[in-house]
Amino acid sequence: MTILVDTPMWPAHGTLWAHLVSDTSLDELHAFAAERRIPARAFDRDHYDVPADRVDDLVAAGAHRVSSAELTRRLIASGLRVRAKDRPPRGT
Repeated sequence: MTILVDTPMWPAHGTLWAHLVSDTSLDELHAFAAERRIPARAFDRDHYDVPADRVDDLVAAGAHRVSSAELTRRLIASGLRVRAKDRPPRGT
């Protein structure tokens, strides 16, 4: 069981954002997020988007900080990755 968070580098809404994933199961990811009061609306098919100011707290709670490349590699290896081409268009 491992929860991973990458370096915040995606700008939106006046801050940088990171991704929070599990390399084991979505149930594990949802439980971790709920315990840390990350809103369900932050979930995007295979990850949660989390603002930069939450990353240190998530690491203190047990998430492992990794590069975005490592996060993606481990998410793919877990079988949980939802590829961009498999995502429905925005607004549907």
